[in-house]
Amino acid sequence: MAQESPQNVVQTKPKKVENGCLLCGREFYASKCNKHRLFHGRKSENKADYAVVLEELVGKVHDTTLAVCGTCRTLLLRYDRVSKDAERIKWLIKDTWRKVREKRCAESTPSLEVKRRREVMDTAANNDDKNTASTSLQSTDSTSAKEKLKTALKPLQAKLRIFQEFQKTSLQTGEHVNFQVQYTEGRIKEEFVKLRQSLFNEEAARKKALREEEEQKSQILRKKIEKMSKEMSSLSATITAIEEEIKAEDAVFLQNYDATLKRVSQCKPLDPEDISGVLINVPKHLSNLKFTVLEKMQKTVEHTPVTFDPNTAHCNLMVSDDLTSVRYSDEEQTLPNNPERFDMFACVLGSEGFDSSSHCWDVEVGDSTGWFLGVMTESAQRRNKIFSRSGIWLVGHFCGKYNTHEPPQAPALLPVKEKLQRIRVCLDWDSGKLSFSDPLTDTHIHSFTHRFTERIFPFFGVGCNISPLVILPVNSSVKKESL
Repeated sequence: MAQESPQNVVQTKPKKVENGCLLCGREFYASKCNKHRLFHGRKSENKADYAVVLEELVGKVHDTTLAVCGTCRTLLLRYDRVSKDAERIKWLIKDTWRKVREKRCAESTPSLEVKRRREVMDTAANNDDKNTASTSLQSTDSTSAKEKLKTALKPLQAKLRIFQEFQKTSLQTGEHVNFQVQYTEGRIKEEFVKLRQSLFNEEAARKKALREEEEQKSQILRKKIEKMSKEMSSLSATITAIEEEIKAEDAVFLQNYDATLKRVSQCKPLDPEDISGVLINVPKHLSNLKFTVLEKMQKTVEHTPVTFDPNTAHCNLMVSDDLTSVRYSDEEQTLPNNPERFDMFACVLGSEGFDSSSHCWDVEVGDSTGWFLGVMTESAQRRNKIFSRSGIWLVGHFCGKYNTHEPPQAPALLPVKEKLQRIRVCLDWDSGKLSFSDPLTDTHIHSFTHRFTERIFPFFGVGCNISPLVILPVNSSVKKESL
């Protein structure tokens, strides 16, 4: 086969892009290397990628060629066949080019300026021996600036850690609040079930008393009615007999007249007695019904003058469900670290504070070898070393010795000979006196004198798991007398 001459060979030149680059204005050709590229210059495997980009810009565009300027790498679109709404798509493409051009110009201008300045500096540095010193100085300034930023960043990092810890604590507190709500709701339900049962029993007893009174009064009425019926029957028989005698013939009537008259004179029934005291004693059952029921319940329900506040209890202290007993446990509970809670010593406060009048409560310490009782001011700190600060007055038993303590003074020994099982704490806020005594032997233990100026809370400490501290109840009559 004859070889074709070079003259007969048709030289195929790359098709020139009709529109030049919109950024630099330079004409270029679409080639394989730049034909399949996206905005950021990444090569694509097929034209499927084009459709995704174009659909985001202008909708579906069919049979579209993409080309990238080799100088400034600006995307150029040349479309052969488009949808029916070609003018709208052309306008959208041009608008997209405009936005891309403005964005690239805005981004490239600073970098080009920096590059130009560096070229000038590098050219001058070729003839100047100070280039090394300048570079060293720049490096030194950069290192110093970084160290300053690191130093300035440390407080912000510390603040962020504080926020993170606070957020963690807040979440734990929220979970504990939900637990407290469920637990308290259960306890309320149980107590009202007992209260309703007590009221139901009282209602049944009062209804029974009413029925018994009804039966008693009805029996009296029945006896009265039976007696009256007998008398009425006898009187009726006498009247009937006399009427028969009157209707008889004259001879018979006159013959029986004396006997009939005697019978009439002998028949003198007594008038019926008035029936009294047979009506139901309504006031007995309804008079001040609510008050009498409550008064009766008070005789059976015990009153505790002081209860524990579990929100102040150390994590090693277990408060009972009725808030009247607290014991020490070696196992720590997971509790919120709220500011009201003791964090170093196993202490707990009473739920109610006092700022006037006199108050008294008895505490059963049992066989415990580590305890202390007293009062604490509302403003006294409950965190860290509380026994090194003022605002606490207490009597306690530690290491086999009974002590009295009024921080920040050192503890003092108490001359107690017999073991104490029960302690009575009496606070007279108005006169500024706090006294401790043994109610079993009526023996005075110790007294503090201080002019109180703020609210005072009962204070308890437990350091032994042998026996819990129990606040003893008092009778309702004792409460009334104290009021």
